[in-house]
Amino acid sequence: MANNVAELVFIPAPGVGHIMSTVEMAKLLVSRDQRLSINVLLINPPHPVSPLTDYIESVTKNMNEHIRFTEVARDHTPPKVDPKAFLPSFNEFIRSHCKYVRDIVANMISNQDGSRKVVGFVVDILCVSMIDVANELRVPMYVFFTSNAAFVGFNLYVDQNQHVIELSDSDREIVMPCFVNPVPMHVVRAEFLLDEELEFLVYSFRELRKAKGIMVNTFLELETHAIKSFPDTNFPPVYPVGPILNLDGVGGKADDTNVLSWLDSQPPSSVVLLCFGSMGCFNEVQVKEIAHGLERSGYRFVWSLRRPPPSEQSVEVHSDDPTVLLPDGFLERTSGVGKVIGWAPQVSLLAHEAVGGFVSHCGWNSTLESLWFGIPMAAWPMYAEQQMNAFELVVELGLAVDMKSDYLMDLFNPDANVVIVTAEEIERGIRKLMKDNEVRTKVKEISKLSRATVAEGGSSYASVGYLVQEIMSLKFVCHYY
Repeated sequence: MANNVAELVFIPAPGVGHIMSTVEMAKLLVSRDQRLSINVLLINPPHPVSPLTDYIESVTKNMNEHIRFTEVARDHTPPKVDPKAFLPSFNEFIRSHCKYVRDIVANMISNQDGSRKVVGFVVDILCVSMIDVANELRVPMYVFFTSNAAFVGFNLYVDQNQHVIELSDSDREIVMPCFVNPVPMHVVRAEFLLDEELEFLVYSFRELRKAKGIMVNTFLELETHAIKSFPDTNFPPVYPVGPILNLDGVGGKADDTNVLSWLDSQPPSSVVLLCFGSMGCFNEVQVKEIAHGLERSGYRFVWSLRRPPPSEQSVEVHSDDPTVLLPDGFLERTSGVGKVIGWAPQVSLLAHEAVGGFVSHCGWNSTLESLWFGIPMAAWPMYAEQQMNAFELVVELGLAVDMKSDYLMDLFNPDANVVIVTAEEIERGIRKLMKDNEVRTKVKEISKLSRATVAEGGSSYASVGYLVQEIMSLKFVCHYY
């Protein structure tokens, strides 16, 4: 390893998308300067997540010498994450790890020599309570925002305009600097405007203002308006560094190993992919509506279907096989036309020339993957900031068609969902997705730009260069406790 090493401490939130993006960001930084070394501190999630475990196992086996992983200890009885107040309770869960992170980093500092120096923290936006540790150790802190620039702007707006809570149940639209168009209130999830959730958003963004810089997984050509809307004063520099992608996909095996072979026999751009992220699932009524909509559309399809876990109120015995939820005879009638699988190798599917459309939950990682491969989307958001992502894709950028942009699920109790997207709406959305040539053309154009921006001479390539230059300069200014 090169002499005069500058060491960064990365702290991702314990979720598949967050850790995956963080690891790819770490790989990007060390590839740009061999004098960088990164220690990724892994916090165990509140509840075991199989895809996360698979991914961590895969990356830790195949990592270069400049990146290592350290598991963070946890209390025997850590704070519980309350689904009804997710953000503040999750923050308390993260905060309970601060003392262990402090011990790890303090030990790194005490053991460093003249050729190696800890120069900064890079923390996930959901881990901003770690700024207390950075301040105590007098180590500079950056924030890595795994979502998009428009959502950064939304949080900034809420911080400065807390009165929006009064509009949460209205049909009003609000004007935000980060969007060209007025934003309808249904795009702003009601959970964000509850007292405790709003308090956390305000707290996290006031902490974020203390950072030396904000890395955002986006690129200038995609979110030009949002990126240029950030204030020039009293706000950290924003570095668009994306698209940050794991093109190898999340670790694990597809539940149907024949799906790619089946795609090989299908015409180009003829297949609709339906995949709703690591936590996306539906109740039985909705599954049947999706099946009927697919069948009526007549399009070829690959559908990643997972059954929701039983709720506390449910007395139903849930089978491990989600296909038991499908209408009688559906699999027989669509044999040869479609494939219903469990876990999906999403990157491999989007990269396949037979796939021509993507019905998506609009998670930001999935969105960037879809744009990278030039696949238009039908927006069916579910939770977190996905409704806002869908609004940006459909209304602001014209890169997706609307399937059900105001859909909202109870992530912790899918059986309780009362909104059902009908087979007619699904059929109509799929037909529009596959026939809208204007959207398809725009997506193909942004696909080219997404690849050009990370290549030498591109805007994200330059942004990462400025960031690396600043990080390396910290080696000469850090003075610890």
